[in-house]
Amino acid sequence: MPDLVLTERPRPGVLIIRLNRPERLNAMNSELIEALHGVLAEVRHDSTVRAVVLTGAGRAFCAGVDLHGYGDPPGTTDELGRIQTGMLVQQHIASLVDAFRSVRAPIIAAVNGAAAGGGLALALMSDVRILAADASLHPAFIRRGFSNCDIGVSWLLPRMIGFSRAAQIMLTGRTIGTEEAEQIGLASSVEPLDRLLDAALDTAEAISRNSPFGVWMTKEVLWSNLEAPSMRAAIDLENRTQILTAQTLDHREAVEAFLEKRPATFKNQ
Repeated sequence: MPDLVLTERPRPGVLIIRLNRPERLNAMNSELIEALHGVLAEVRHDSTVRAVVLTGAGRAFCAGVDLHGYGDPPGTTDELGRIQTGMLVQQHIASLVDAFRSVRAPIIAAVNGAAAGGGLALALMSDVRILAADASLHPAFIRRGFSNCDIGVSWLLPRMIGFSRAAQIMLTGRTIGTEEAEQIGLASSVEPLDRLLDAALDTAEAISRNSPFGVWMTKEVLWSNLEAPSMRAAIDLENRTQILTAQTLDHREAVEAFLEKRPATFKNQ
């Protein structure tokens, strides 16, 4: 069996994660999701990875859950009932949301072709989304008889584009094209297909030039403050994080490099 998730390091500090079931449009099955969990667990503890680009092999980003069969997630036994096994499948996929958030390096989704159902969720749980000109986003759960509230989409999408617009999209299950995605803020940018990966790598490289701890804290506070109960609580977290980053050697290096008009050399210290 070929590797279902491929990785490569095309630029210093930048890792590409490529879903690799092109014959099934990178549809999610148990093996693919387990492989993705494994790579994310490795990246979480790898300080040499400063930014991650997630994309799909072939002509699609991810077509969602494989309707030909998901397979058995970890923990499946013959003694479990159908509902219990279904819950294991649900948790296996949905726990990717926390796995993405736990990776210290920002994750950039380079969306090539369709991102449907769970594929849309993968794009939404990424920190940055760059879409190819031929990409499309499909909230497809409801079109298959499920609720469209799945894999964190009901939490993520309204926070990104507002409740009313998210409700209209999720209740109808209509496709979001690239022009609309960019207009409503779902896409950071839209690029020609032959420029998609380079654009994502350029963004990743720009991130990697900043201090590792500064990037880590920025990602962490951005996500945490989506859940903050008030502006005061959000500012309190910002204040404490700034004091933390100000104590690092990399902060001093960044200031000295700026004053000396040279690139900074960070040691993650």
